[in-house]
Amino acid sequence: MNVRRRHISAVALTAVAALGFGTLTACSSDSAAAGDTGTFDVVASFYPMAFLAERIGGDHVHVTSLTQPGQEPHDLEISAKQTAQLEESDAALYLKGLQPSVDDAIGQSPIATKIDAAELTALEEHGTEAGHGEEHGDEHAHEDEHADEDGHGHDHGHEGGDPHIWLDPVKYAEVAEGVGKAFQKADPDHAADYRKNTATLVKDLKALDQKFRTGLANRKTDVFVTTHAAFGYLAERYGLTEEAISGLDPDTEPSGARVKELQQIAKEDGVTTVFYETLVSDRTAKTLAGDTGLRTDVLDPVEGITDHSRGEDYFQVMEANLTALRTALGAR
Repeated sequence: MNVRRRHISAVALTAVAALGFGTLTACSSDSAAAGDTGTFDVVASFYPMAFLAERIGGDHVHVTSLTQPGQEPHDLEISAKQTAQLEESDAALYLKGLQPSVDDAIGQSPIATKIDAAELTALEEHGTEAGHGEEHGDEHAHEDEHADEDGHGHDHGHEGGDPHIWLDPVKYAEVAEGVGKAFQKADPDHAADYRKNTATLVKDLKALDQKFRTGLANRKTDVFVTTHAAFGYLAERYGLTEEAISGLDPDTEPSGARVKELQQIAKEDGVTTVFYETLVSDRTAKTLAGDTGLRTDVLDPVEGITDHSRGEDYFQVMEANLTALRTALGAR
């Protein structure tokens, strides 16, 4: 696999303010910077960033999420109200490369503290490789170029690497540690709490990593099929091969050649399931599954929590993902 790594920025580990998060339902479009919260006001770009803030910041901060529950983060366009809200806040926590609208708004904002989670771990290239030979990788590269020319593709998979780092518990823990250190520096009065909360979160993430390692240790196949190439880090961490119907952009329609290729892969590698996600239509997954005699199931990229999610927070949904993967891969 061709991997392009980006080193952690030392600046990013220090130029961060204290963050926190109550619940997703509490994170509405109401301004977090009303001045009467008595806490540090932070704008988080979407759920995985807000969840980090909740666990690390605790009661010391107030966070507003730019992406509402049920909204596909890739499609977010910042409103004028959100732009004003951002400018009134004390800090912003985001993941550069996932949401171009957010990147632009934060880049142009006078907000003093801008936290890019992508700077707290090494990004890699995923989503343009089929994993079954160079010709497949070339085919997807051409498809991605075509998508970009048509204005329907996302460039976040090319310029800065795959942004879906939170789906790897180990990488997510690296980000958590970086944010925790930054909290301690930005808000020394609460440094002890941030240090304790970070340590607890990292411990929980390491336990989740071990659950995946143990749960997927004995399996019949390494290959799983998804509609959206969001699980590259997870696949690499646990020795799996993700075959995505589309690329990093969940809305891209697959080519006829790609569908035929996936049908052959499913037959050769003992694939039983085509996974789709909660925030994107399951039409493509069901079409492919119907043509190949496979079943469908949910593999959630945890980009947002809704009433349809298989859990109420990151950990619960990730454990549901593990159960789904164990079934699909024939783990015992």
